[in-house]
Amino acid sequence: MPRRKSLRKILEPPRFSGYKPYGCKEQGSGHVELLYEEYEAIKLTDYYLKPHHEACQVMGISRATFARIYESARRKIAQALVETKEIKSSMGNAYLDKDWFLCNFCYARFPIVKKRNQKYCPECSSGDLKPIGN
Repeated sequence: MPRRKSLRKILEPPRFSGYKPYGCKEQGSGHVELLYEEYEAIKLTDYYLKPHHEACQVMGISRATFARIYESARRKIAQALVETKEIKSSMGNAYLDKDWFLCNFCYARFPIVKKRNQKYCPECSSGDLKPIGN
């Protein structure tokens, strides 16, 4: 029986729920599901230019596991581009280091620190909040 997967730490959820191809005559069928941990691996390595050994420490996983997640993310993005498929983000096997919320009024994203127990948006003071990834 395989071992249970450990959760991967994500510092911040993606700022998108999906991407769609634009301006193509033939739409690819279906979609590609990009997991939060795959997004985090791409962000840390390709956007922040961290070496793999530093990025795996941030996510709290081994170097080999990070390499597998990173490779999976690259393949999914390549598949979506070549086959003109939509990319959708999903939680996957990850946890957020803080409780993140989305304001349904102004669409601001922010973490709520548990000790402050904030129940309103810091941008517009709306109380219409939706948890992200919880």
